Amino acid sequence: MDSIIEVQRQTHEEIEHLERALYTILAKPQATHQTRLQNEHKASQLLDRIHSRVVTLNNLYEDKDTRKAEIDAISAPAQQNDLSAFYERLGRITEHHTKYPDSTVGGFELELAAFLDDDQEAEDEEFEQDDPVALMFSGEEGYGKYLDLYANHTTYNNLKHIGKRLAYLQYLDVLLAAQSGPVHNELPKECRLHRDYELYIRALHAYLVSFMKRSQPLVDVEGQQREAEAQFNKYWESGETEEWEESHQPKTQENGNVEGGIWCAACQKMYSKQTVYDAHLSSKKHIKAAQKQATAEAPPSNPNGPPAAESSQQHGESSHVSSKNKHRAAAFYTHLATQLLRELAPALNDTKSNVERRFSLTAREREQELLEQSKKPPPPAKTPANGEAEEEEEEERIYNPLKLPLGWDGKPIPYWLYKLHGLGVEYRCEICSDHVYMGRKNFERHFQESRHAFGMRALGLPNTKHFHEITRIEDALALAEKLKREGRNEIFEQETMEELEDEEGNVYNRKTYEDLKKQGLI
Repeated sequence: MDSIIEVQRQTHEEIEHLERALYTILAKPQATHQTRLQNEHKASQLLDRIHSRVVTLNNLYEDKDTRKAEIDAISAPAQQNDLSAFYERLGRITEHHTKYPDSTVGGFELELAAFLDDDQEAEDEEFEQDDPVALMFSGEEGYGKYLDLYANHTTYNNLKHIGKRLAYLQYLDVLLAAQSGPVHNELPKECRLHRDYELYIRALHAYLVSFMKRSQPLVDVEGQQREAEAQFNKYWESGETEEWEESHQPKTQENGNVEGGIWCAACQKMYSKQTVYDAHLSSKKHIKAAQKQATAEAPPSNPNGPPAAESSQQHGESSHVSSKNKHRAAAFYTHLATQLLRELAPALNDTKSNVERRFSLTAREREQELLEQSKKPPPPAKTPANGEAEEEEEEERIYNPLKLPLGWDGKPIPYWLYKLHGLGVEYRCEICSDHVYMGRKNFERHFQESRHAFGMRALGLPNTKHFHEITRIEDALALAEKLKREGRNEIFEQETMEELEDEEGNVYNRKTYEDLKKQGLI
């Protein structure tokens, strides 16, 4: 067993080395989102190691008896030539190295080098290693940029008493509404008090906590959740929880009326309707029972009716408390999920923008995007010496007072070519959200690009040759109305616009293709 003094000294040294490594990692350039997230995960792991060693060091300092015994053992002995304690420790050290001859010395240095030498090893190795941070995220999450809420969206649409089902973009808008109030405040009360809602909100909270820990490893998520839990306890104890209490408890009305019917004390009978009750009042049986009741003792109370005053009050209080605590878990996780959604508001906005952008892409553009994302980013260029850097900056500094666009060689194009292509002329397209295109060629090309096609689809118009050169929304809508009046409705019919191809390569429009397929001709 090592000396407690030596263990304390070694722990202090390790903490100091870990703090230096933490500074080195945080000081690295973070050019891309992937690099930043990798550095943050490394920093989080270093902070966990520092915390564990600080806890160990604190426990060693609090163990005063062992520390005092160790100090007394290494103090000067009573006899000056007594070296028995020294030889005893030397024997233990020799015995340990004899028993474990192949034990590595300096295991902490190897652990520390694993954090600092990852980049150099990645450059030296020819094969590609799996990125452990990338394996934490799904493809839809895009390395922690976006949220993958498709499973929660499906569960949300399958809730009971939900009413109208929402599309994915509308579901994201509902979650973004948590900035101004509790999440899912738009749901009816009977839906939020159902068991399915509690299971759904638990799953949503678990995913949000997991995503925040993976995408923001340096944020104290558990501390934020503890603060939100304390806020919820104050809110729940205040008694302002009417929205989480059931309101379908039976109520006693006047004159012996109960929600289940009308009780006649004289006849000892329950009547379901007021008209039947009024009709039996004039019957001989009721009159005789009423006369007998006047001379006799008080009749027994309704066995199936409302309880007595005291028992009903106690029953009401107990049922009120039980119904309140019954839905406490759903209210608790709703409050925690609201706090998390407010912290993840930027990621939610980015998710919504990414979904809208992907809707406007074609299948080929999506495949190209996936190929670009799978490519490994180039390593950062090594910084040269000060003198060489100044020379390169002077060579790279290009004189471009007219702000001409750069050519294939990285230098400004000639001014005559700039004027020939009309790159100084601005073309604004209102359908493309007032995007500006420089030059006639770029302007004509944009009518077949995804941005213009998405704008036309948002207006409910087809992106055909009839709307070429139309940039204003009013003009596009007016042209559509004109084409309708002229009987040109075929451009609006999806059956004739969409073309399909059979196995032999013959091209048909959708209507003809479906008719031939129903007849079994193709």
